[in-house]
This record gives sequence, structure tokens and C-alpha cells, in this order.
Amino acid sequence: MKSCLKLTFDNGQTALLTRVEQQAELPNALEEIGLGGSRPVLVVVGGASNISEADFLRIQRLFVEVLAPIAETLGAYVVDGGTDVGIMRMMGAARTQIGAKFALVGVTPESKVALPNHSETAADLIPLEPNHTHFVLVPGNDWGDESPWISCVATMLANDAPSITLLLNGGEITFKDAFSSVDSGRLVIVIAGSGRTADILADALRGKASDERAKKLAKSGTLQYIDLPDVEKGVENLGKLIKGLLSN
Repeated sequence: MKSCLKLTFDNGQTALLTRVEQQAELPNALEEIGLGGSRPVLVVVGGASNISEADFLRIQRLFVEVLAPIAETLGAYVVDGGTDVGIMRMMGAARTQIGAKFALVGVTPESKVALPNHSETAADLIPLEPNHTHFVLVPGNDWGDESPWISCVATMLANDAPSITLLLNGGEITFKDAFSSVDSGRLVIVIAGSGRTADILADALRGKASDERAKKLAKSGTLQYIDLPDVEKGVENLGKLIKGLLSN
């Protein structure tokens, strides 16, 4: 079943939503909500609900000072998991904070999320992030079922333009996201020092792997890491790297 809905959130922001059942429907579904052409794509994956407060504060600056401004400057599409937690909340908040206009696309399993203003919402559903501009609801009963879809949407939106995945923090599902990007040949930039899965992967890239999945990902040749910039050093290097990769 395909349908296009306009959502209105409590903060007054609106977003367009489409539902798909299979990947063959994606081109039409994306077009239906006004997403098409060929633009650079930044995929953001990583920590959802279990980011520590210290990690959260360090990571937050990157979204406001680097990621949202770069997406805006390049007219890029940004693709993430779309729920109102962790890095997805940071991405949405940063977009609104800098008054940006780039499309922010959340890809998420329909059975796991609560749409705004639906009164009969089950307690275990996660709300959609209210600063996103577009949502693609996909089939799946578990978190992680969206991973291949995020990758597929990103590939389709980029078309012939460059795309990269930025991986920050993260738990079990972030491994799945990383494999999905690697499988589609997309470079994954791991932000070392952002905590949890990102740090496990950065260790693997430094040759200090203990986790088998991390070893396998490190061997793919499709991952590289950059250290989380501290406040003193500023964020120019990371900004230059991302901008360069998305502009080539």
C-alpha cells in the first residue's frame, strides 16, 4: 500500500510521509513526496536512546557547527532513522536551530513509530522527530529492519551524486547500519571518541579489534575514522573532510 500523508507536529512543523512495502516502490514513493533528482547524500547512523550525557554534549556540537551547515551549503539530502531520540533528534534540532532548508529524511519501520496527533498510540511506540521534512515508513517488526532501507533510500536519492555515511556512537543496530552502507559501496566515516560502537569500529581500524563484526567491517576497505574534534581544536578538519567527500 502506498500513500502520501502530510503530518503536522506539535511544534507547528510539517512533514510529508510515504509508506512502501517493497524496494521496487521506492522511486515512485520518493517522487510522490517531492524527493528526486541527484544530490549529495549524507547518511547519519548511530546512537539512539543510550547515548551518555557526556557523549551527547560532545556530539551535539558537530550537528550544529558541521553537519547541518554542510548539508545546507551543498543542498544535500540527509537520511537517518527519523525517530525522536539520540542522533536523529540532534540532526533535526540542528537543522531548525540554523534555519536550514535541506531535506531531512527519516526512514523507519512503520510498526515501531507513533505518528503525531494519533490519540490511540501504544506505549512502546517511539514518536517521529518533529524537525524532519520527510518520512519513509517501511515494513518491519524490529528496530534494525530499517537498516537496508536507509541505505537503499540514500543510494536512490544520490543517484549519480556522492554519498557518505557518518557513524557516531551507536549500539547493536549500528553494526547493521554499517554493513548496509558497506554492502552498497558507501564510504563510512566513523567518529572515534563518540562512544560505544563507533569506538569499537575505530579500534578495529587501528588494528586493535576484539569484535568479529568490527574486524570484518574494518577489512572491507570502506570504513575510515576521524577523531571527534575537541572544543579547542575546532571542527574545521571534519567539516573539510565531509564537504570534500560530498563535493567530488
